[in-house]
Amino acid sequence: MAEIPLYFVDLQDDLDDYGFEDYSPDCDSMRVTAFLDIPGQDNLPPLTRLEKYAFSDNVFNRQIIARGLLDIFRDFSNDEEDFLTVMAIVVRLSEDTEPTVRTELMEQIPSIAIFLQETRSNFPMVFSEYLIPIVVRYLTDPNNQVRKSGQEVLVVLLEQDLIFQHDIENKVCPILLALSAPDSNDEYKAEAVNIICRLASVLSKSTVERLLLPRFCELCGDGKLFQVRKVCATNFGDICHAVGQEATEKFLIPKFFELCSDNVWGMRKACAECFMAVSYNTSPEVRRTQLSPLFIQLVSDSCRWVRQAAFQSLGPFISTFANPSRAGLYIREDGTLSIRPPVPDTESNFPCGSASASSCVNTTPACHAGPDSRACPGSPEDEFSHFLYWRTPLPDISQDLELLLSEAGLQGAGCCGPETVHSSCVARSEIQKVLDSLQKHMMSDPDIQAQVQVLSAALRAAQLDSVCEPERQPADGVSALSLSDPGPVSSCQPALSASAPQSELSVARILQSTSLGKPHGGASDHLGTKQRHDPIPLEESKSKLQDIIPQPLLDEYVSMTDPARAQTVDTDIAKHCAYSLPGVALTLGRQNWHCLKDTYATLASDVQWKVRRTLAFSIHELAVILGDQLTAADLVPIFNGFLKDLDEVRIGVLKHLYDFLKLLPEDKRREYLYQLQEFVVTDNSRNWRFRHELAEQLILILELYNPNDIYDYLMHIALKLCADKVSEVRWVSFKLVVAILQKFYSNSESALGLNFINELIVRFRHCSKWVGRQAFAFICQTVVSEECIPVDQFVEHLLPSLLSLASDPVPNVRVLLAKALRQTLLEKAYFRNAGHPHLEVVEETVLALQSDQDQDVSFFATLEPKRRNLDTPMLEKQN
Repeated sequence: MAEIPLYFVDLQDDLDDYGFEDYSPDCDSMRVTAFLDIPGQDNLPPLTRLEKYAFSDNVFNRQIIARGLLDIFRDFSNDEEDFLTVMAIVVRLSEDTEPTVRTELMEQIPSIAIFLQETRSNFPMVFSEYLIPIVVRYLTDPNNQVRKSGQEVLVVLLEQDLIFQHDIENKVCPILLALSAPDSNDEYKAEAVNIICRLASVLSKSTVERLLLPRFCELCGDGKLFQVRKVCATNFGDICHAVGQEATEKFLIPKFFELCSDNVWGMRKACAECFMAVSYNTSPEVRRTQLSPLFIQLVSDSCRWVRQAAFQSLGPFISTFANPSRAGLYIREDGTLSIRPPVPDTESNFPCGSASASSCVNTTPACHAGPDSRACPGSPEDEFSHFLYWRTPLPDISQDLELLLSEAGLQGAGCCGPETVHSSCVARSEIQKVLDSLQKHMMSDPDIQAQVQVLSAALRAAQLDSVCEPERQPADGVSALSLSDPGPVSSCQPALSASAPQSELSVARILQSTSLGKPHGGASDHLGTKQRHDPIPLEESKSKLQDIIPQPLLDEYVSMTDPARAQTVDTDIAKHCAYSLPGVALTLGRQNWHCLKDTYATLASDVQWKVRRTLAFSIHELAVILGDQLTAADLVPIFNGFLKDLDEVRIGVLKHLYDFLKLLPEDKRREYLYQLQEFVVTDNSRNWRFRHELAEQLILILELYNPNDIYDYLMHIALKLCADKVSEVRWVSFKLVVAILQKFYSNSESALGLNFINELIVRFRHCSKWVGRQAFAFICQTVVSEECIPVDQFVEHLLPSLLSLASDPVPNVRVLLAKALRQTLLEKAYFRNAGHPHLEVVEETVLALQSDQDQDVSFFATLEPKRRNLDTPMLEKQN
């Protein structure tokens, strides 16, 4: 039979004539070459015969022709006339009455488009004139299967950038806008809005804003179909990203508020899930003053599923408030976390009064000072503050408050001293005074705007209280506050009550922050002296002083560890809290770690091992964020607890053991040398991947310790892993052994290296099991390959034992010896030198292995090394 081209053509009667009686049309993978090039009874040329069967009354014939269009194009695209004929057949098939034919045709469009793009110079014209109209027409096909296929193909073409912008704007967008019109078919409308959302990611910002944004905003308020609103809510973040910040705040944020208040809980849930993406495309002012209260609304939604989605998105939403200039940390282009370098200054050595720093402010990273940090007296920070430079300063109202309080007779009474202010005595005049001071600056700072709102509400409440209860004593307000220090001044000053109303707590925070708004000079002299010379514990009130994120968001986040949340929201809520904690910590910065310290400790002791496992996998990243001092104080104890936890938790610590240990001081790091041996023991002996990971981590950890520590502790762990029952663990452990040898000799500790070599010879060369002797051959091969020890040391101490394996009774040992000698040792120029004293012995051993009775041994002993020819000219040049 003559050779025939391959096509998916089923013409059973004709195939029978050519010996294809056993062909099954159900076998789609079988490419049948029917007779298009074989003279048949009709005497038709191949292309004409193709047209005959493409328009056959047999539906299956037309379906197979549609399925094989790509192969047809490959055979007939060289001739222009034949190509146009095939393209006409495609157009005819696209109008076929059978839906299966149209579906088969549509599924071939992406492959055909890619082929034409690679082979035809006039691809834009061909694709635009023939294929795009077919795809667009199928978007309104009455058959659901054909329509879905057309939608999928359109998305694929858009993602692969096969449709040109001109065609998108003039052919695709008009049909989508028509299908999504208010009077359009409901089913078409839901499908069209989904494509519109996916189309926005591939169009330019101006095109999306001009063509698609008005319709998207209209569809967000579609009151007829909740499915349309659901698609809009699900893709809201992508649309915000496509149009940018200005259009998002002007057009999309009002629609987002409507969707977050939708009667259908699925809409509100979808909004909660995309909240971070929306927040990312807004300004800090909008994020703080509008989106933050809106998110609090979702967190307290009546539907459990909405609350669940909101709490899952809480951490990611908080991360959008991150400001590298304030957190002292930033993400490099390669994705690694980096710390901003400290400001060089050696003139001042005075200790700071802030409890969050262990040294003066000028030794902390630039832009690192937080709202609870104060400058050292006499330091350059008194003249310039990075924090105050980049942030609109809060107004100085300390003198006004002092005068106000003195007039009210609130100073000099009680055991707490003249600096103590009892918040129960806060009167309307005091709040009004603070409001007057803040309103001058409220337009330039979202923080002040939020403070004004809280104080206004407090003022209205105070006015109502004065009307309803004029005789009530001011004894049930917020707890005492100090204008000179955010913490309690003495034992007679009660701490902030947990049962105090939220509004009163907010007022307390604002009064505290305004009193701290001037970190250097300017207030009364005795107040500054009090701050400098009387550092007071701030544990009780420091958690209220961060201003990186809105306080209600932080309050909701730390409440995720409350056991009641697991009952009312989600049983995995603690896991979500643990997962996002590094991002929240990065946002707050290390100066605000006190806000999360207790939350982290609670999560670390959670009864669910998956919560502790999540923390274990990220503790190394948190250590980078917090720095060495906070890590040693707060993370090391938790890290030690994880070391003794279940294997499911320990694996998280183990996978990043090197990353964590390298952040510790040397003295702290040495404490873990003995504990590393505990990793060899696992809850389940079959958990070999745990030991495999330990070996890989030890290879990295070698650089953290000196050779003596490695010899005393890590060497024994490596030898134990080399004897593991699982081969994968053993092979990576052999690499660990070689790395230890390299560490010894690179640090000029040849005595330790020699002792280790002797230990290897005893344990492996003279091992009673062939696996050990095979391991010795592999170790020697790797030592030569990595050049980790001096050549003379290898020749003197390892080579004789290696060559003695030539008489080993086990072929597997001799195979590895042949590889080590032929493919590695003889490739080194040192051994290929004709004057080398040991060359003759090595070559004799190789010759003996070449005549070995085992075929595998002789094969590898004879096999020419791959790089032999490449190294020979270089060697000859050296000679």
